[in-house]
Amino acid sequence: MKFLLLNQTFYPDVVATGQYLSEVAVALAARGHEVTVVTSRLAYDDPTRRFAKTELWRGVRIHRVGSTAFGKGAKWRRAADFGSNLLCCLARVARLPRQDAVIALTSPPLISVLGAAAAQVWDARFFYWIMDFNPDEAVAAGWLRAGSPAFRALDWISRYSLRHAAKVIALDRFMRDRVVAKGIPTARVEVLPPWSHDGQVRFDAVGRERFRQAHGLDGKFVVMHSGNHSPVHPLVTLLDAAARLRDDPGVVFLFVGGGSEFQRVKARVATDQLSNVRCLSYQPLDQLSASLSAADLHVVVMGDAFVGLIHPCKIYNIMAVGAPMLYLGPEPSHVTEILAQLGAGYDFGSARHGDVETVLREIARLRAVTSGAVNRQPPPIAESFSQRQLLSRMVQVLETG
Repeated sequence: MKFLLLNQTFYPDVVATGQYLSEVAVALAARGHEVTVVTSRLAYDDPTRRFAKTELWRGVRIHRVGSTAFGKGAKWRRAADFGSNLLCCLARVARLPRQDAVIALTSPPLISVLGAAAAQVWDARFFYWIMDFNPDEAVAAGWLRAGSPAFRALDWISRYSLRHAAKVIALDRFMRDRVVAKGIPTARVEVLPPWSHDGQVRFDAVGRERFRQAHGLDGKFVVMHSGNHSPVHPLVTLLDAAARLRDDPGVVFLFVGGGSEFQRVKARVATDQLSNVRCLSYQPLDQLSASLSAADLHVVVMGDAFVGLIHPCKIYNIMAVGAPMLYLGPEPSHVTEILAQLGAGYDFGSARHGDVETVLREIARLRAVTSGAVNRQPPPIAESFSQRQLLSRMVQVLETG
């Protein structure tokens, strides 16, 4: 079969959605399918970095297109970058031969409608893999007003993509319920979470020590938030906790990754002179084990309004390295369902947004009870979210859905 994959990021970009799609593409190619990817030339978090226009990688044909590079400093800048990238994707897809199946993710916004339309023209199957559920997410974030002309137009486009999908791939049951509420039959919605990166991510004692030494973390209790920094993952409460612990020399807060809110974190650190907070850029996949293993406590954050609209995929790699975690967000959610199944012997805590006192108590408690990096093992439930389990399920859905 000929598969076309559409997303803003792909190999060698390090953003999670690009990594997941890269793994799906390689798995399809390994099964003898002809796989083509249309993606952006610009690195997600560094638009000055540009990848090759075309590349054959592990049997996957990659076409990378351009866009403006105004950045994420204002809504109009993001809209211009997204819009120009979408137009360039359209121009490239229009020159491709017929495909048998089209898989579209959700970045840039509206890429799904391009995938759905192309599939209609080719009489191909369309798969809508929802990573962020828009425009509902935009409304929840306050970027868009429900009922406005822009919302109605975007909602029509979203429903068009949903209606024309042979399968809608939702990341958890909360997202499935959002999709079904749009009038999509439950039978056409596949709940399939993202997975841990089994081949690259595991507890790495040597890498942990090397990473900690390289960044001056020896002897510190490291509280880490790793991944995309976005308004849907509000970090104010965590930063408030860091400010309260600024005089404790034994605790360091480490923010690793990028995204639109990463600069806000840096600005807060500079304004409040938080010497106990460090910021590092995204780590390449081959260094991810060392980076994640370096933490004594990982923080998973979800905004109160975003259950079913986004998915906390970082939790899977955190479990893969066996690290203690602190959840900051609403209940119930996909995260709280996982926490309820972790069982005895796995250290975790939870708090609500705005409750700095509970965050401080949980950090103190977990600091006291965790045994550092000695013999960390993933909890049994981690296998349910492993690449071994879920990637083959994804391939099966795409081949038969």
